[in-house]
Amino acid sequence: METKNTKTDFSNQTILAGIDVHKKQWKVTLRGCRMELKTFSMNASAEELYKYLRSNYPGAKYKSVYEAGFCGFGIHRELRQLGVENIVVNPGDIPTRNKEREYRTDKIDSRKLARELENGTIICINIPNEQQEELRSLSRLRQQLVKDQTRIKNRIKGLLLYYGKKIPDNCEMLHWSGNFIKYLEGIEFHTETGKQCLGTYIADLRDKREKISQTLKKLRQAVKCTSHQKTIKNLCTIPGISFITAITLYAELMDIKRFNNMDRLCSYVGLTPSVSSTADHTLVRGLTDRHNRYLRNLLIESAWTAARTDPALTEKFGKLSVRMSKQEAIIRIAKKLLCRMKFVWQNEKPYQFNKKD
Repeated sequence: METKNTKTDFSNQTILAGIDVHKKQWKVTLRGCRMELKTFSMNASAEELYKYLRSNYPGAKYKSVYEAGFCGFGIHRELRQLGVENIVVNPGDIPTRNKEREYRTDKIDSRKLARELENGTIICINIPNEQQEELRSLSRLRQQLVKDQTRIKNRIKGLLLYYGKKIPDNCEMLHWSGNFIKYLEGIEFHTETGKQCLGTYIADLRDKREKISQTLKKLRQAVKCTSHQKTIKNLCTIPGISFITAITLYAELMDIKRFNNMDRLCSYVGLTPSVSSTADHTLVRGLTDRHNRYLRNLLIESAWTAARTDPALTEKFGKLSVRMSKQEAIIRIAKKLLCRMKFVWQNEKPYQFNKKD
């Protein structure tokens, strides 16, 4: 008697995959029917994962999740294109048991992701489109180049301090003008070796300044090619908001409408306090450690400028400084600046001065 091989039909079922992604290999945990089905290792390939799911669980609906990190959103887009409902989550938003904190392995991480995806306790972060993502990368590149430039300046100052060379304390030195760099090139050492060392640093500095200038030009060109050129121009009308701040705000936030209220926007930027509260005691530990590293410091720097140039904010800063430190007061000003930015962005109108603001 002949027997026919029949495949199990998984129609009307959902197979959930928690993926712990790495450069060469993934650890994947599959769940279905409220239980763990399998945990296995595989090559870092979205297509291979999809073929495995189709082969072993035909007819099912597939959902997957992985943590945001080094791999960006390329895997997300590929899985979506293949028909897998994938989401990307912030690692800090995943509920974690105490045992999972003490013993961290790829297997445990993938199991945790699959479990919480099934429980519905994790939410997908905002996924920019490819054009937005590339603009964000260019904006972040400029900030990275500025940090590299600062490191080179510190190395030059450290070298001169080590050899007892005096640096003039004037405005040219503060802004590292062309005249100041020429002054540095004219400093003499006992041997040619010392001169070459300083010359190498100065050459690196010139190279970084040129790259920063080129990147800024590319950002201005990129803005002209976007549909939000008007938005960025309107943001620049706010006191304290320069083009660099405006383009960084746009590149990092992309869609202001995804923030329903100011609390969520302030939380994303990192202008909210870290609070520990019990029934009879509340401890405020200052600004939260969780923040957007490309926005918070930039907004605080802009707030100092706004506090000097906008009469309404100057008056507000003075009143706040009476009952708190200047560092605490400027955080309040930064929040007001962020509120203005949200209003201008949503209403698509230039900022108008208001004495009562």
